[in-house]
Amino acid sequence: DGLEISIWEAPPATLFLSGPVDVRGATTSARATTLPDQMVNSEGYISVPFAGKIKAAGESLQAVEAEIVKRLTGKANQPEVFVRLTKNVSSNVTVVGEVTTSTRMPLTPGGERLLDALAAAGGVRQPVNKMTIQLTRGDSVFAMPLDSIIRDPKQNVTLARGDVVTAMFQPLSFTALGATGKNEEINFEAQGISLAQALARTGGLRDERSDPQGVFIFRFEPVNALAWPKQPVVTTADGRVAVIYRIDLRDPASFFVAQTFQMSNKDLLYVSNAPVAELQKFLNVVFSVAYPILNAAQSFK
Repeated sequence: DGLEISIWEAPPATLFLSGPVDVRGATTSARATTLPDQMVNSEGYISVPFAGKIKAAGESLQAVEAEIVKRLTGKANQPEVFVRLTKNVSSNVTVVGEVTTSTRMPLTPGGERLLDALAAAGGVRQPVNKMTIQLTRGDSVFAMPLDSIIRDPKQNVTLARGDVVTAMFQPLSFTALGATGKNEEINFEAQGISLAQALARTGGLRDERSDPQGVFIFRFEPVNALAWPKQPVVTTADGRVAVIYRIDLRDPASFFVAQTFQMSNKDLLYVSNAPVAELQKFLNVVFSVAYPILNAAQSFK
């Protein structure tokens, strides 16, 4: 990083008499000398004439100013110091993904937030309700729908040095199978939908075929997602286990559950057939076989 250091001395100045003088509209006769930009070295220090090596890495600008004043007191005549950040090459945030322009945004002492980073990159290129923002910080990765970040200021977190912000256009989806209005993959928004909304988007349960007590959601869950009665068998490479949720819609209380149960990406929603529907299938098979035989027998006669 580069720092610009301006030093004021009350008259008569004893140390900083030469070099660039910057009065900056001051109404006093104190002289201000602006030093050439001081680059923070690999050890985190800068060098200031008559003050020596000053630690700058990890310190606020105010702390650096105070340390320089302390070192110059007794050498300069009533010194005052102003330090300004001119180059920020170490504290950056990288913004990539579905943004107008991928960029490296320098951080300022004021503290930039997630939405500031997206604005610096020109905004997202897809509808807000279909965007997920991923924040990578060290070994940790966090993700949240963009519209949730906009609606909840607490989610608009302050960024830190080295963060990577990724704007992802990920159409989330679930697959509907069984006795529903339609069997297909159905997309949903990044903010998520409930099971009740998912059933509505499938066209609901088919009255003539469905079994209301046989609504199932098949999902892979993290090992620590539930309180297991015994240690589950891990079935995927990333440590997730296969879980089947069952809801009985004959129980009115289940409709409240359906309104709060959130669908996840790649869920499989299956509605089983009613027993009478299975019987009807069997009878249809029997009749389809028996009818040609009956016709053949009548023709023979």
